[in-house]
Amino acid sequence: MSMKILMVLTSHSELGNTGEKTGYWIEEFAAPYYALQAAGAEITIASPLGGRPPIDPKSDMSTTQTSATIRFKSDSVLEDILDHTVKLSEVSKDDFDAVFYPGGHGPLWDLTNDSSSIKLIEAFWKSNKPIATVCHAPSVLLNAKSENGEYLIKGKKVTGFTNSEEEAVQLTKVVPFLLEDELQKKGGIYSKKDDWASYVVKDGILITGQNPASSEAVALELLDMLTPK
Repeated sequence: MSMKILMVLTSHSELGNTGEKTGYWIEEFAAPYYALQAAGAEITIASPLGGRPPIDPKSDMSTTQTSATIRFKSDSVLEDILDHTVKLSEVSKDDFDAVFYPGGHGPLWDLTNDSSSIKLIEAFWKSNKPIATVCHAPSVLLNAKSENGEYLIKGKKVTGFTNSEEEAVQLTKVVPFLLEDELQKKGGIYSKKDDWASYVVKDGILITGQNPASSEAVALELLDMLTPK
């Protein structure tokens, strides 16, 4: 079966007013990308501005390397694809079976309020097509609404980067909001595991992962959801 999956990356590169850089977290993109690719998925990558999405430099440090990030760094084909990401406003849910949003702190600033992203998520939801997000990327769900006008995550089981994980990376006072709090404010039934433990929550077509360690597991859950039983 040929699966067509849209992966959406942030275009935001400024870490608040710290003067430091942010973007997407390499492992949260690379691990799912390679898992989906190995399963034969056809993957399209989009971002709000199109072109090259920014990488969070902290995800490229020696302490954050995994087999997927090491492979990513020598993948010239993928590098070329990332240089030419599609503009988010130009993609349609009709062309895809599912959407996957990797995290990094960037999405907190741009994708959370991006009208094209919100419309896309609402369209996937209405079409009963899976929506997968990991780490900070569940923030993209915060302003999406279901057909009845309620917040999409109201009454849905979700997870995402925890307040204690945010505190551990010393960005509690830098981020525009704390994801754990906001998911609950919008009616999400939030749960979590220990800091940095892999944890994935499924509720219908929604799949959320807590942190970078959860990223490949989210992709595997998505593949399972897309595989005919």
